[in-house]
Amino acid sequence: MSFLQDPSFFSMGMWSIGAGAIGAAALALFLANTDIFLAKPQKAALEYLEDIELKTLEKDAVTFKAKALWEKNGAVIMAVRRPGCFLCREEAADFSSLKPKLDELGVPLYAVVKEHVKNEVKDFQPYFKGEIFLDEKKMFYGPQRRKMMFMGFVRLGVWQNFFRAWNGGFSGNLEGEGFILGGVFVMGPGKQGILLEHREKEFGDKVNLTSVLEAARKIKPQTSASEKK
Repeated sequence: MSFLQDPSFFSMGMWSIGAGAIGAAALALFLANTDIFLAKPQKAALEYLEDIELKTLEKDAVTFKAKALWEKNGAVIMAVRRPGCFLCREEAADFSSLKPKLDELGVPLYAVVKEHVKNEVKDFQPYFKGEIFLDEKKMFYGPQRRKMMFMGFVRLGVWQNFFRAWNGGFSGNLEGEGFILGGVFVMGPGKQGILLEHREKEFGDKVNLTSVLEAARKIKPQTSASEKK
């Protein structure tokens, strides 16, 4: 048992424990930056989206089915993760830059939010040049809702997104629920269906705007019987 009195024995033991802890932390950091533990998105069916109930945001709110947004002219729809998030505001501003081209195509731009907290939607509107509706049941964030919790703050991609938005001059706050991930849909009218579906995989994971425009150009507006004559 004389080895227990040897200081080098304890030093070696402490070094081994420290090295093991560093190795475990490095492995955890590596795995957190892969997509292994990310919840896989479930594609939404057209029928699922059509049946979603939305509300207008004025005092006397009107409830309607989501299909009314795209049944004639199609639509581009942003499911906002959190209006006060500076990353969401950055993406909203990106979408607003598409508004003139979407107007030329006759395709409306909309957003849905999952809650109406204080002045969050009002403060979000300067960044988003389209109408905004409330999805209280969070259906646009499904069929399988995905959350990114605190693992998001150790992902390199998230920090790159943070710095990109900060450098772009965007700011925000911490009001409201921000863990349920959002997405983007380009919807064709009638039964043309879902032309693009982008599901946010991490905070600030933006859709490719070129892909949005390409999908919007595929939209074939519905014509009524009277218009055909």
